[in-house]
Amino acid sequence: MTQHKIGTREEWLAARLELLKAEKELTHRSDELARQRQALPWVRIDKNYRFATEDGTASLHDLFRGRSQLLVHHMMFPGCPSCASVADGYNGFAVHLDNHGVAMACVSRYPIDELTAFKKRMGWNVPYVSSRGSQFNFDFGLAYTAQEMADGPEHNMHLSWDHSGTPANQFPVPEGLPSPNDMPPKDAPGMSAFALEDDIVYHTYSAYARGTDILWGMYQWLDRAPHGRNETGRWYRLRDEYDNRTP
Repeated sequence: MTQHKIGTREEWLAARLELLKAEKELTHRSDELARQRQALPWVRIDKNYRFATEDGTASLHDLFRGRSQLLVHHMMFPGCPSCASVADGYNGFAVHLDNHGVAMACVSRYPIDELTAFKKRMGWNVPYVSSRGSQFNFDFGLAYTAQEMADGPEHNMHLSWDHSGTPANQFPVPEGLPSPNDMPPKDAPGMSAFALEDDIVYHTYSAYARGTDILWGMYQWLDRAPHGRNETGRWYRLRDEYDNRTP
């Protein structure tokens, strides 16, 4: 039997209209944040970052694929269920971004053959490239050395690592990697945005951890479900790992 409050349609409507006020405030605030985000100063990228792709080596400039803007999803590793569950939705809307002058790419610090195999397993169309061997992830606050983790990350948006919300039942660790319980996370999830003007690449924006929640559509839908994200036990898996529906 449900333990949630039960009410009449009139009570629901009154509560819903009250909530609507807060939602409208959030929407207006979000619009203002978008304007502030787009007004951030751009930082010229002079370092020659190189990536391994299915078609060979590419530069950051190459990842734009003829577009003027680039959105990068920094994925922790191939097989990360959180990152993968988000990327599952890209096939549908990446074509719309492309026609708005925005290219998209997923980047991980793992060998390209592993990324390509996982991309094919998941059936993704968006490029999944490797930054292995470059400073790309480190320079944009998505990766840290063991010493940096021991000293405490200094990046202004990663001042501490809070594992209090991590489910007790960890997701499986890819073969060859140590257990996440035995080591601090050296790669973080996030996204970065870049612009290309006069053949010069600029870094315009980055967001990390919960700062990317609003971008991942699955989470936004779950937040509107009766039980929310229901983050207990194995609260998400790779798409082809589900064997039944959670009640």
